[in-house]
Amino acid sequence: MRPKEILVQWIDAFNRADANALAGFYSDDAVNHQVANAPVVGKEAIRQMFINEFAAAEMVTIVENIFEDGEWVILEWRDPLGLRGCGFFHIVDDKIVFQRGYWDKLSFLRQHNLPIE
Repeated sequence: MRPKEILVQWIDAFNRADANALAGFYSDDAVNHQVANAPVVGKEAIRQMFINEFAAAEMVTIVENIFEDGEWVILEWRDPLGLRGCGFFHIVDDKIVFQRGYWDKLSFLRQHNLPIE
């Protein structure tokens, strides 16, 4: 599959808040680094991260743009509350091996009435 096709499936699982399906998109030793947080390493740790995040807030990704360049896919997104961000996904052999996301954590916490760290 093309990396863009995998990302479209990832977005569908994300919007269903399906942590188990999301974990299936990652390699065993994948790294997910949302720059507002410490990197999360390994498929199981990433699955647990999604479980925790979906329990804390309702999150939805609305696609603005998807760009594909070889093994890399870039997602520009927004959510229904107005938060915007982007994610970079390195996909090898149909698995995400590295992901980095950029978004405003303070705005996210405020929008979801979560404690500000």
